[in-house]
Amino acid sequence: MSTHKKLAAGMAGFASMLWLGLTAAVAANQRRLVFNPTVEREVAHPRSSGHRTRPVVLRAKDGTRLSGWLMTPRTPGSRPAVIYFGGRSEEVSWVVRDAGKLFPGIAVLAVNYRGYGDSQGDPAEAHMIDDACMLFDWMAAHHHVDPRRIAVVGRSLGSGVAVQVAKERPVHSVVLITPYDSILALAKRKFRVMPIKYMLRHRFESIKYAPTLKAPTFVLRAASDDIVPHSHTDQLVGKLAQLIGDETVPESDHMNIPYLEDTQARIARFLTSQFAKPVEAAGLPSTAAIPAPAPTEIVVPSATTAAAVVAAAAIPAPLAEP
Repeated sequence: MSTHKKLAAGMAGFASMLWLGLTAAVAANQRRLVFNPTVEREVAHPRSSGHRTRPVVLRAKDGTRLSGWLMTPRTPGSRPAVIYFGGRSEEVSWVVRDAGKLFPGIAVLAVNYRGYGDSQGDPAEAHMIDDACMLFDWMAAHHHVDPRRIAVVGRSLGSGVAVQVAKERPVHSVVLITPYDSILALAKRKFRVMPIKYMLRHRFESIKYAPTLKAPTFVLRAASDDIVPHSHTDQLVGKLAQLIGDETVPESDHMNIPYLEDTQARIARFLTSQFAKPVEAAGLPSTAAIPAPAPTEIVVPSATTAAAVVAAAAIPAPLAEP
């Protein structure tokens, strides 16, 4: 074999080894690539100016403790509600601080994913969907909440969670902030030469479920987004069965969009208008569509104890992920 052929063969072998090494590294570290848990609170002492605020710890069906906040309007009576799902690197205490502007007159539940904030465990798509359905069922059983009027709001990674909850539960309305078609599609874009289709376990394929969603859906895009290109949002929007609005927030990017007053005003207007409509007119499922409750524990920290068991709350068991 000539020197030239030996050199070419050697380079091809080196390239193959490098490709295999990179592929193995991506496969082994995909959880870190998809999730980036933030433990430190964004707001040290979160409290909503427009709500009564309670820290809560809910137990998932496998016993994992999930920490977050429940906010209820100061006016008495059964109210519409929102469940918020955060992004890849997001700790959700900021939602409490801004809830008065984002969700006026609406009950709010914001709970950190497993491994985020004070929540236990490790993040994974299957756990996130299971846990999110459990949160919906808990809110539906809460005495301050109208179970026919529960919306889900998901940002970035959380948009994939919100879409799957809307598929599994009788959600009233949906807000998706910088949503994508699927994490699989984004990963294929980033790792073009790797067999991502056969490696990725956490796919969040919202585009598969979009045509089945019955709830009115509102999409918000960042004006400049280098994390979720608009082409990936376009793919999802084209499949949404009940798209009500698709808006771009001026002077926003992927990181700052939820904090902007313009974004928060748009979300508040959409939810207020949707909740004002008669439930029957919207063609939404009745309360009979909500699964029957099964007992589980809610722990509510107080000012005097780190965690005190308040009651055995009626929380429906979540459906298994399809």
